[in-house]
Amino acid sequence: MKKRILLLLLPLLFLTGCASPQLSPRHDVALSFDSERIAYNVAGEGRTALIFIHGWNCDARYWQEQVPVFAKDYQVITMDLAGHGHSSQDRADFTMLSFARDVQAVIEREHIDRAILIGHSMGGSVIAETARLMPRQVIGIIGVDTLQNVAERTPQSVIDDMIQPFEADFRTATQGFVASMFPAGSDPRLMRWIKEDMSSAPKDVALSAFRNYTGQYVDGEAAAVFEEITVPVVSINARQWPTAPEENSKHIKNYRLFYIEDTGHFPMLEKPAEFNGLLARAIQAIES
Repeated sequence: MKKRILLLLLPLLFLTGCASPQLSPRHDVALSFDSERIAYNVAGEGRTALIFIHGWNCDARYWQEQVPVFAKDYQVITMDLAGHGHSSQDRADFTMLSFARDVQAVIEREHIDRAILIGHSMGGSVIAETARLMPRQVIGIIGVDTLQNVAERTPQSVIDDMIQPFEADFRTATQGFVASMFPAGSDPRLMRWIKEDMSSAPKDVALSAFRNYTGQYVDGEAAAVFEEITVPVVSINARQWPTAPEENSKHIKNYRLFYIEDTGHFPMLEKPAEFNGLLARAIQAIES
């Protein structure tokens, strides 16, 4: 009887033993410059590390459709910036540079010397700052529905008007903001999750990050950061908000744009298969 049971279990044991260990994520924590604890996950192996950076009020889960695909060929890292997800939130001011130093802490802890950074929304500004901080390790950056026009200038009064509803009623304003990011006919379950998730973020962290992110378009820093960046920069953008490739090319030395059609602000979740194909093309363009 025992022999029969063993024979029945052998195929299952064989399959389990052959499962690719590099696809099982490893979890760790890095200490940033100000002792904030930065939670991150590692899957896969490869000469090049792909480091995925989430946007405002998001976290590492927003890359769930990319990790298993790209971990087959690359070391894939997803992380929670300070104040987000499982990372600590004791920082006084959540600037793009401080977020970039969170990424730097993970790169240094993992001893990475060849990285492509992928950043969604606010994460596009974070990876630009990181590329400026770490020119030797970063070989390219890919923005996801971000960097629509780095030269755009916005008056401070406009930014103040934008922030006021979030200060008055953060949850309602955030949910309305998220709803505007989706085109008609979007998956209602996905929209509901993102609305609830992003509106549950810590208000103080969110407002600090929002002010610093939008503030780059008041003082011109959104374009100035690229003066020191020589690596390839690729955008994968939806058409929900217009992108100005000609303006970007005036400030970004090596710029390329891919459009993904019929999605809103979260193409990696709305159309993951199509997005992953474009991301593979972007990575190939950088590596070649």
